[in-house]
Amino acid sequence: MSVNIVSPTPVQYSLDVIKEEARRFVQKGVISRQQPIYTLCQYIPAREWAWVESELEKSNFLLRDRIGDLMGHEEWEND
Repeated sequence: MSVNIVSPTPVQYSLDVIKEEARRFVQKGVISRQQPIYTLCQYIPAREWAWVESELEKSNFLLRDRIGDLMGHEEWEND
């Protein structure tokens, strides 16, 4: 008797999802806006990092670019 194990399909990250993840990590203080984008690979599962890297490349982001460049302009209502 054989058992087939089905592994879950990796999540495909859109650029908006990547930006939101980066923003969430910055807000929590886990990473800073000055760190390179490749810092995110510590917090995104390895099996999904290829999707992230591909999406960043399509949008002309380099892994050495800063997280702040990825997040773009933020608007503040009150300081």
